[in-house]
Amino acid sequence: MIDKNQARLRRARRTRAKIAELKAVRLTVHRSNSHIYAQVIDASGARVLAAASTVETDVRKKLKNGGNVAAAAEVGKRIAEMAKKLGIEAVAFDRSGYRFHGRVKALAEAARENGLKF
Repeated sequence: MIDKNQARLRRARRTRAKIAELKAVRLTVHRSNSHIYAQVIDASGARVLAAASTVETDVRKKLKNGGNVAAAAEVGKRIAEMAKKLGIEAVAFDRSGYRFHGRVKALAEAARENGLKF
């Protein structure tokens, strides 16, 4: 029997295979109960170009809780700003098998509002 995490990882592999065909820079998201993480990874998948999360000290000072929609929006804003500094305008959104809902959606919308194109 497949557990929830194995099913999520299977969905993530399918998404990453499609993104790899595009040869696009990807914005990947990982979510835990208490934090959310985002990374911009180059087209080959070998290097992390930018990263933002609720674990960073300056983000923790702003937020009371790292596992909510407001925290996800802050991380989305930060990752978009970092990508723009690197000259990255367009990315493929890799939601890592999570539903496009709640914190994942908030992060994506905040990144779009701050100039990233998906």
